[in-house]
Amino acid sequence: MHHSVLIANRGEIACRIARTARRLGIRVIAVYSEADRNALHVRMADEAIGIGPAAVRDSYLNIEAVLDAARRSGADCLHPGYGFLSENAGFAEACANAGVVFVGPPPAAIRAMGLKDAAKRLMAAAGVPVVPGFEVADEADEVLAARAGELGFPVMIKAVAGGGGKGMRRVEGLADFAAALQACRREAASSFGDDRVLVEKFIAGPRHIEIQVLSDQHGHCVHLFERDCSLQRRHQKVIEEAPAPGMTLELRTAMGAAAVAGAKSVGYTGVGTMEFIVDGSRALTANSFYFMEMNTRLQVEHPVTEAVTGLDLVEWQFRVAAGEALGFSQDDVRLNGHAVEARLYAEDPARGFLPQTGTLHRLIWPAVRDGLRIDTGVEQGAEITPHYDPMIAKIIVHGRDRAAAIAGLDAALRETAVLGLRSNAGFLQALTRQERFKAGQVSTALIGDHLDELAPAQLSAEIKARCAAAWGLPSPTEPENDSW
Repeated sequence: MHHSVLIANRGEIACRIARTARRLGIRVIAVYSEADRNALHVRMADEAIGIGPAAVRDSYLNIEAVLDAARRSGADCLHPGYGFLSENAGFAEACANAGVVFVGPPPAAIRAMGLKDAAKRLMAAAGVPVVPGFEVADEADEVLAARAGELGFPVMIKAVAGGGGKGMRRVEGLADFAAALQACRREAASSFGDDRVLVEKFIAGPRHIEIQVLSDQHGHCVHLFERDCSLQRRHQKVIEEAPAPGMTLELRTAMGAAAVAGAKSVGYTGVGTMEFIVDGSRALTANSFYFMEMNTRLQVEHPVTEAVTGLDLVEWQFRVAAGEALGFSQDDVRLNGHAVEARLYAEDPARGFLPQTGTLHRLIWPAVRDGLRIDTGVEQGAEITPHYDPMIAKIIVHGRDRAAAIAGLDAALRETAVLGLRSNAGFLQALTRQERFKAGQVSTALIGDHLDELAPAQLSAEIKARCAAAWGLPSPTEPENDSW
């Protein structure tokens, strides 16, 4: 096991990595921008080093500054967390050149899975099912539109280097294709510096189901079952759960085998996630899933997998990076109960989920109890700034079954209070009570189809009363008053 780790990240994930490192006896070194000087992850560390101004390009994305901090602190390994430099093959190589172990997969594996078109070809060669489609070459728009028509509308246009829903459009018919193609190219060039796109057949009733894989440096690879991430808004995950509702043994076995085969084909080591799109318009069978992409890092939603398997994924990242073998086989991995995770954000659902900034004047969490986990990087009095993702926390609940887990999440959200700026807590609670969700009838379209009922223009009387109670004030007598 390594003796010290530099966590090249901030916020919730930096705090989460630090907790496991501390438990393993690993010295924790944090890095921070000027905006994060007083952040929680800084105070949790044994040592903290400033790496630049608030702008991410000058701090958390500044490879030279991060590696200089690693050298100055004497860190013998570096954990990138998620986002920022976590899937940057050049950064992983730079770590190796600096004599610092990168707690993640080899640069070659990151590079192999980094572009959607190349990854799709690799997975097809490894026998992993892929969505029918084609890469956009230097052909006239009308020729490309005709090829899309051969696939059958609707189709999806996706940025080759994309992620997070950017550079992505659903096209319903031939008349809309050219405009959508140009829009995707512009957005891809702006977001990723690469305007290449691909076209894929749109999967009806799509469900987003991903498989967690874990590989060591000795050729052993297992999957840790699936997570359902279908509850999304504009391709951004909102609530995740494990296992997937309605999952069959046949489909789980097929998806798990495909994920392991795909990981092995690129020499993957450590923790990674194979993301699949599943045709939810028909019964779940072994031939109803298709590869989308591989995330060569720890996922935001990894706690639900930890809850149902009892494994600490960050611990296994450290162990694999130190050269340890897994020491267990696929048959040793057990699925226990059900877990759900909700992402609590500083955003205003009534105004298009506009990100909020300001002071968290009051932050109240549910009472500590079995099965409840709060992963956060902020505390009462902290500032949510415009420089970074406005996540406040992840609320994770583990129960004996899906109904118990959802009821536990509903209760936890009811006991949570965020005052000083708007949050999506009420939206999340409405989602936990939505009948289709409770029945397990999930798809990537569910939130969009029911947005008016999930994110009303006015705060509910219940939420206003809870806010008043958190402030120690009388319950409001005018529920329609939008000054709240």
